[in-house]
Amino acid sequence: MTTRQIRDLPAQLERTRRRFERWRRTRQGHSRIPAALWALAVKAARKHGLNRTVRALRLDYNALKQRMEAFVPPSDQGGMATFVELAPPASGSSRECILELEDPGGAKMRIHLKGVEAPDLAALSRSFWSTTT
Repeated sequence: MTTRQIRDLPAQLERTRRRFERWRRTRQGHSRIPAALWALAVKAARKHGLNRTVRALRLDYNALKQRMEAFVPPSDQGGMATFVELAPPASGSSRECILELEDPGGAKMRIHLKGVEAPDLAALSRSFWSTTT
């Protein structure tokens, strides 16, 4: 990239570029790019575009594209909720609850509770997510 193109980079992409340059200056031989730097590159490519990121970070286009396709950051896992509020049933209504969980790998769990006390759904959900990763 030319000096002008480097100056025109967004701040996040420029910080990532400097981290790659610092790593390149200090690496031993032909060591592989660390996973943490790949994660930064993927994040930058998602925000600023694959081609622009490849040019700014001097990376192989196909290598970064493959990592983008394989990488699913925690915040992108199908809109997974971190908090779910279950409102108490109104008086006189039957107690019924359907809980559906699905992870990015396709594993699914559906629980249909009717007329019984609800178990600890938060613990059940945590158990499901911890076994599917």
